[in-house]
Order: sequence, then C-alpha cells, then structure tokens
Amino acid sequence: EAAGSEAQKIIGAAREQARDILNKASARATGIVDEGRSLGEEERRKRLETAQSEIEVEVNRARDKLRRQVAVIAVAGAEKVLSREIDADAHRELLNRLAAEL
Repeated sequence: EAAGSEAQKIIGAAREQARDILNKASARATGIVDEGRSLGEEERRKRLETAQSEIEVEVNRARDKLRRQVAVIAVAGAEKVLSREIDADAHRELLNRLAAEL
C-alpha cells in the first residue's frame, strides 16, 4: 500500500508538471501568434503607405502629362485661329472643334 500511495503521489506530481508545461506552451504559442499578427499588421501598414505614395506620384505624373497635352492643344488652336481670316463663324466653328478635342 505504501508503494501504491507513493506511486500515486509521483503520478499526480507528473500530471501537475505536464499540465504546467502544457499551459506554458499554450501561452507561448499564443504569444507567438500575437507577435506574428503584430508584425503582419505593421508590414501591411508599411506596404499600404508605400502603395499610397506610389499612387500619389503616378497621379501627379498623369496630371502633369494632361496639362502638357492641354497646353499643346491650346497652342495649336490659337495658331489655327490666328492663321485663318478673322471671320466670326469660322472662329466659332474652330473654337467648337477645339472644345470637342479637349
């Protein structure tokens, strides 16, 4: 009986130790997952900021290109107006075509 009681104490202590090890492992696993999420969120935020900056640069480039194109069309329209005889109907027609091109 004494041996059986001693065995039960050892088994109980082993179970308690196993439970403690499992609890610590579970807490560590949760910590690792949370840390991974935090790092993932930070990486996602950085990528989003980079993408937004790149989009802003491209929008500015497109605006500049559009401004240059409008300037070229305006100059071409002015040249056409100046090269034609001053006639109200011809002038109006030319401006209407220029407006359609814009």
